[in-house]
Amino acid sequence: MADEFDTGDMFQDPEGFYPPEKEPTYADHQMLSGQVVRPPSICSYLTFYKRPLGLHTNTSMEGNMLWNAGRISSEYIESNASTLITGKTVLEIGAAAGVPSIVSAIKGARTTVMTDYPDLDLVDNMRHNAESSASLIPTDPPSELHVTGYKWGSDVSPLLAYLPEKESAKGFDVLIMADVVYSHREHGNLVKTMQETMKKEKDAVALVIFTPYEPWLLPQTERFFPLAEKGGFTVTKVFEKLTEKTLFENDPGDERLRRTVFGYELRWADDQLR
Repeated sequence: MADEFDTGDMFQDPEGFYPPEKEPTYADHQMLSGQVVRPPSICSYLTFYKRPLGLHTNTSMEGNMLWNAGRISSEYIESNASTLITGKTVLEIGAAAGVPSIVSAIKGARTTVMTDYPDLDLVDNMRHNAESSASLIPTDPPSELHVTGYKWGSDVSPLLAYLPEKESAKGFDVLIMADVVYSHREHGNLVKTMQETMKKEKDAVALVIFTPYEPWLLPQTERFFPLAEKGGFTVTKVFEKLTEKTLFENDPGDERLRRTVFGYELRWADDQLR
């Protein structure tokens, strides 16, 4: 009887349905100290499950790439580690290859949580990069590095659970948000996540760092900052750095803007700390 309902291979994708699997490539990130973080794994298609990332997630995420903002964020973190990172708790939102998280752990953050969209391939890619850098992370005192999926604006309790028990109700000292504000429709969810994960203390800070890869959309990208101010944060521009080359050489738009990385620090406004 069961044979009457045999579906055969009706759910099997036809040959050639997916683009050919591409080999991963790698990009070293040399720290200012001379240490080399490798990989991050950079690939056109993630290969852990033999399927293109874009076929199972939002193709515009490009979450498997090492972006210019990720590199510059890492340099900023390293340059200011003694006051910004060492001994602190760190949450990275939209981590992609996760280099800023890895550098934070190397520079002595007590707890670092690396997150991006909860796609299996994307999270495995982050985990692979974290594990590949484990030998660079200090053990005395220990620096913990965790990897997990997180959708912006969703329940933050799983993220706070990574914090030491006495701090889980307070939040993180540092948030890292590199190249996430270009997702304009997610601005509200990003602010909500900041409000619910950033420790309500004067020294707590969110690093918002980005490159306008589509320069004509820069005004829309910058709308994030007034929204963050309405959400209880102050906004301070801390740097503007011109990189040697664009990430996507053949893209349209002002080349200088596409090579520029903007850095901001967001902190709780005084009236939020009373």
